[in-house]
Amino acid sequence: MPMTGTIYFAHGKESGPWGRKITALAAVARDRGWQVESPDYQFSHDPDERVAHLLSLDPGGSGPLVLVGSSMGGYVSAVASASLKPAGLWLMAPAFGIPGYEADTTPHAGLVEVIHGWGDELIPYHKAIAWSHRHGARLTLLPDGHTLNQQIPALERLFNGFLQELETSS
Repeated sequence: MPMTGTIYFAHGKESGPWGRKITALAAVARDRGWQVESPDYQFSHDPDERVAHLLSLDPGGSGPLVLVGSSMGGYVSAVASASLKPAGLWLMAPAFGIPGYEADTTPHAGLVEVIHGWGDELIPYHKAIAWSHRHGARLTLLPDGHTLNQQIPALERLFNGFLQELETSS
């Protein structure tokens, strides 16, 4: 069996640790033998406080670490990757290039993938294209808005493939 590790999810500003996307993706991960953590960041709307919280949890353990984030959680995961150096970084509609999100989001991970909605009303898709291009990240654009909730089956397939790739490369 391939080596698996731990996945830390970071939810968005207005959601919680077990929203629709995280619940669906956590099931995919568990089915593949990964440990899953989804901390609650609702105590703060400050993205940098959320980064500090994630780092204080000392994520990791045995096997590879994967950081997954949605919206503000994408920003949190990318910023935290500089300290945590995860094997994988999987970002959904990441909050890049907007006021108040000023830390360096250069990804520090072996495999980086971004999923964004063509119709994202909060973070325009061109920001995801520019960031992905600048950092050589894989990018998938889907016909949905910011939440990507209409694309959960596609997210599950993409995440499963991402994890499979990490497992076979470790």
